[in-house]
Amino acid sequence: MAAESEIIFSRESNVVEQANKEIRTSVKDIEKEKEKFYAAIFLSTVTGISALIGFGTTLASARKQDPKYFNEGLSGCKGLNETGASLALRALGWGTFYAVTGCGLLFYGIWKISGAKNAEEFRYKMGSLLPRIPKNDPPQSRTEFEGLTDLLTYLADDWGKKKD
Repeated sequence: MAAESEIIFSRESNVVEQANKEIRTSVKDIEKEKEKFYAAIFLSTVTGISALIGFGTTLASARKQDPKYFNEGLSGCKGLNETGASLALRALGWGTFYAVTGCGLLFYGIWKISGAKNAEEFRYKMGSLLPRIPKNDPPQSRTEFEGLTDLLTYLADDWGKKKD
């Protein structure tokens, strides 16, 4: 009887340990997903703020250079049916539509031509088609530079030349 209860107890403890491992693994997976989500939000926020600052700076410099024509572009003038701003916005919308549609069709076509069923399979198929990038270990040229001037001087003078 004692041996049977010991076996049952050891089985139950194994089940409990396995359940604890699964819970720890799922918690780690949730934490990784949460971290990816926060990283995506951070990068999207930085990108959006950068775009707004760049657009605002460009708009301010255009207004500063020629305020008369800038205001005419916003409000329109006698011979024009629409303002310059609305024309530019319409052009931006159509350009965005064509760019997204064209790239989407191109990428979808490449995906279908490859015959891949999922992203991992597509990665392996493209990896087998494309040339391999050789490892640069140990580095064959300089990797440390004091500044941008040092890097540009190296690229202009020494890069690509074989060592004697």
